[in-house]
Amino acid sequence: MLIGLPKEIKNHEYRVGLTPASVRDLTAHGHKVLVQTGAGALIGLTDEQYTAAGATLAATAADVFAAADMIVKVKEPQPVECAMLRPGQILYTYLHLAPDPDQTAALVKSGAVCIAYETITGPGGGLPLQAPISVDDAVHDADLVVGGVLIPGAAAPKLVSRAMISRMRKGAVVVDVAIDQGGCFETSHATTHAEPTYVVDGAVARTSTFALNNATIGHAVALADKGWKQALMENVHLKAGLNVCNGHVTYEAVAKDLGYAYVNADTLLG
Repeated sequence: MLIGLPKEIKNHEYRVGLTPASVRDLTAHGHKVLVQTGAGALIGLTDEQYTAAGATLAATAADVFAAADMIVKVKEPQPVECAMLRPGQILYTYLHLAPDPDQTAALVKSGAVCIAYETITGPGGGLPLQAPISVDDAVHDADLVVGGVLIPGAAAPKLVSRAMISRMRKGAVVVDVAIDQGGCFETSHATTHAEPTYVVDGAVARTSTFALNNATIGHAVALADKGWKQALMENVHLKAGLNVCNGHVTYEAVAKDLGYAYVNADTLLG
């Protein structure tokens, strides 16, 4: 299978759907990976690292979408990306369709096979592909984060890591009102009236990208090795990620919220 990795184009999104290590996993299984030039540059993943892992470079996202059998991303496809999808092409990324009727309509129109990270389940329950991203996305998208945690008599838990802080946009503000109990941000330290603020370094989204890839690569390899139908038939947890397929909405909650007829994924796997 030919897997395509486009550069993310959503505003302030620096992560990337495949690291060079993930590319190596896919090429070791005999697949080809086409990477848009500069896809990982903002987190220090160079084109040279991707080619050393076995990828081929493409100049534009259009080149990637046109050639790939499966597109691997991080964030939901933007309108220009939805327009480049085609029937039968696999899209593997976060989608979050229920509050987004425009994206849902575009994916239905595309005829693509759209698998959402956020609805893939785990053997022990829960949504394991949400874990590397949810408390992180909230911080990433915010202009102001206020931390206020109190466990009487105990130190405040560190709910926001340095890596999460590093992904915030330049000029974003964090206020840790739990500082008297040690603070709930990993970067927090006490301030004074004379110096009430300080600047945290501006590192980019490397840590989050690696955590996400660790969670997603296993299913990506299965989809590439077996094709989407066989992979979904063999793995009920991966099947739960199928949200839109061949022009149908196959996730019941999305269909209900947006007024689509629900089509059970099993009817499309035969």
